[in-house]
Amino acid sequence: MKTITHFLSLLFLLPLFMFTACGQTSAKQKDIKKSITMENTIKKPGNPYYSNTDTTQLKVTDAEWKKVLPEDVYEVSRNADTERPFTGKYWNTDDKGTYYCAACGNKLFRSGAKFSSTCGWPSFFEQENRNSVVFKNDNSLGMQRTEVLCGRCHGHLGHLFDDGPEPTGKRYCMNSIALDFVPDSK
Repeated sequence: MKTITHFLSLLFLLPLFMFTACGQTSAKQKDIKKSITMENTIKKPGNPYYSNTDTTQLKVTDAEWKKVLPEDVYEVSRNADTERPFTGKYWNTDDKGTYYCAACGNKLFRSGAKFSSTCGWPSFFEQENRNSVVFKNDNSLGMQRTEVLCGRCHGHLGHLFDDGPEPTGKRYCMNSIALDFVPDSK
């Protein structure tokens, strides 16, 4: 009888043990995960300001940006140029991953927020986090628009419109040339 009571007690405690043990991560696993997420994924040796992990605000002169950025990225990022629609490398992709600022490496958008807007530029309905991008009024070309800038280097990315899908109703219309993409590992 004592053996049966002991067995039933263990049987009763087994789900409790499984529930608590399965949700725990060892310190070693946490360290491995942290080191993976804290590593730069994209290397740009000619650009000392580029980092996928550093979120420090950058105050770099345009002359210095001109030295470290490719000409096409410089024109969009620093001079608010716009690539022609349907020509950028990300306008029609649906790969899973993360989009970063091509000038400084700041994390901007996740692919889960990307949607097909048929406007010819990659479009997202929300930014990665509240510090990913900042906004500025843009009254150029006789229009009133909201310019979207990188939250770290303040480089031009594109514009924000109120014609996106739910849940936000926003369309972050970005220049592909202003973005770097890192696919999710499989």
